[in-house]
Amino acid sequence: MGPLQGLRIVEFAGIGPGPFCAMMLADMGAEVVRVDRKSVADSGSANDVMNRGRRSIAVDLKKPEAVEACLELIGQADALLEGFRPGVMERLGLGPDVCLERNPRLVYGRMTGWGQEGPLAHAAGHDINYISLSGALHAIGLPDKPVPPLNLVGDFGGGAMMLAFGLACGLVEAQRSGRGQVVDAAMTDGSAMLMAIFYGMKASGFWSNQRGRNMLDGGAHFYDTYRCKDGRWISIGSIEPKFYALLREKCGLADDPAFDAQMDPRKWPELKERLAQVIATRTRDEWCELMEGSDVCFAPVLDLDEAPRHPHNRAREAFVEVQGVTQPAPAPRFSRTRPELRGGPPKAGQHTREILRDWGFDETAVARLQRAGAI
Repeated sequence: MGPLQGLRIVEFAGIGPGPFCAMMLADMGAEVVRVDRKSVADSGSANDVMNRGRRSIAVDLKKPEAVEACLELIGQADALLEGFRPGVMERLGLGPDVCLERNPRLVYGRMTGWGQEGPLAHAAGHDINYISLSGALHAIGLPDKPVPPLNLVGDFGGGAMMLAFGLACGLVEAQRSGRGQVVDAAMTDGSAMLMAIFYGMKASGFWSNQRGRNMLDGGAHFYDTYRCKDGRWISIGSIEPKFYALLREKCGLADDPAFDAQMDPRKWPELKERLAQVIATRTRDEWCELMEGSDVCFAPVLDLDEAPRHPHNRAREAFVEVQGVTQPAPAPRFSRTRPELRGGPPKAGQHTREILRDWGFDETAVARLQRAGAI
């Protein structure tokens, strides 16, 4: 059931990167208990893909009995993750000091946009703002306008995945030291980390602050997307000389001397226009027939309906269907401890009594929480 089987993690329900991080951990076999608000009990659907693979307990954290019940769960957990603004968990009585006193081995993961400290720490924001501050958004988009890359760079790449990495690092260290710690995962920090190569290229003089003028941002004719005769799109990434030579051959441009100037940025606009004219003479399927599977570095640009049906994705079982919803399968892959989905998203509070029993609460304790309105 995955390499993290045996780990117990408490997730305080939030939005965006927190649930995605918890999904990743649950996909890898960890037992993740999602703590939902009692006021949203029974909400949730099979479309809430990021909530898959875990059980839910619904509590009223305004009740001291609910807070104490959460601390009982945390006392048995290996890790905790939360995505509230700085100070919220402390006001609830569930801050790191309290939780680490209860469980000194706990790895306490905190997911925010700006981080736990700094001038902006308590300000509201979203992915688009966090990646603006790190320089990532400025580098992405059209020459005359930055374009948000969905919320992949901040929420999920710079946020959730960095938190998952931080929790994994903390858990490994806790096995050696016997001591837990706090993981402060900020999307500003994480999206800056994802830009490491570009800061290096900028320092070396190989990257410009002008969008659409660089090799990897659509400036180069050999690294871009092109519209086909049928209105659909393909992607070309023929950077290396041998791949570029094959691209020229496939496009009938091998003998055109203008395309010898591959690495001359001054020629890129003209060469891009000429290559676009060639690509527009065939449909996407015709280009797939000619280039797909070759060393051109080529792929069709697939939409969300097409991607799960592509033969390569089907062969790798890259997508699965859970409760009638097509969604990405767990990744990455392991040769021995293969992850298996434990099921779809739960309704909030669906497993409250079940979780409490499994984590050592007897029926008297459960009844007491029920009478207090804590669950």
